[in-house]
Amino acid sequence: MINQRMVRQILLYSLLIIGVIVTIGPLYWTIVGATNPSGETLRIPPNFVPGTHLIDNLQNLLASVDIWQSLINSIIITVIYTLLAGFISTAAGFAFAKYTFKGKEAIFLMFLISMMVPYQALVIPQFELFANLGLLDTYSAIILPQLAYPFAIFLMRQNMQSIPDSLIEAARIDGASEFYIFIKIGLPTMVPAIAAVSIFLFTHQWNNFLWPLIALISEEKYTLPVALATIAGQRSIDYGQLMLGAVISILPIFLMFLFLQRYFISGIIGGAVKE
Repeated sequence: MINQRMVRQILLYSLLIIGVIVTIGPLYWTIVGATNPSGETLRIPPNFVPGTHLIDNLQNLLASVDIWQSLINSIIITVIYTLLAGFISTAAGFAFAKYTFKGKEAIFLMFLISMMVPYQALVIPQFELFANLGLLDTYSAIILPQLAYPFAIFLMRQNMQSIPDSLIEAARIDGASEFYIFIKIGLPTMVPAIAAVSIFLFTHQWNNFLWPLIALISEEKYTLPVALATIAGQRSIDYGQLMLGAVISILPIFLMFLFLQRYFISGIIGGAVKE
């Protein structure tokens, strides 16, 4: 006789299987679309069988946009942004968690409030600022905005609170400088949190579309999302090459998460530490 525990397990695994299908299904369909001609992508019922047009789609993609240059641009911009924003977020989180200074709570509250402001409301003043600085159509125009990413600072502050104050005081008594304490105590103990923040920052910048579309003028400086948007904006869309471009754009994020996944969960859970 089937007991209640078995029924719950069956329902749980059924929901998990449905969740996997809903999550993995669109990705698999995109990969299949990259190997089929454009007409197969729009076929009803959908075609879930890989085709033999991968090379043809790649040739069409290379003929439409300089996909490799756009990929290199995205990698350069995203890696530099992740390193700089990650360091700034970690340092700011350490300062908010372990130092007392005038206006500390007000400044941190401003960071939290800034997360509620729609990014579209900032585009025009941001464009005027970078135009006046002469930085439009440069990598700097894409990297500099949002280096102090509010959510990353919030997450690092929450994690930094788990560092014992006694450990920091002991280091100060031994004559360690504040920078030394941050580098030798703060950073090594926060590796999972730094990895989690790096994934967020990398994904945020890699998928950044609106601002690069506005700030970049030269096609040779286009990032990957902007380059793929030029394909989607054509009168006749080749969905085969568009799907292949989407697969190429997914790979770096997949590899980034695959490399840092063992730190991700512990880094997020560490952000739940209370004061």
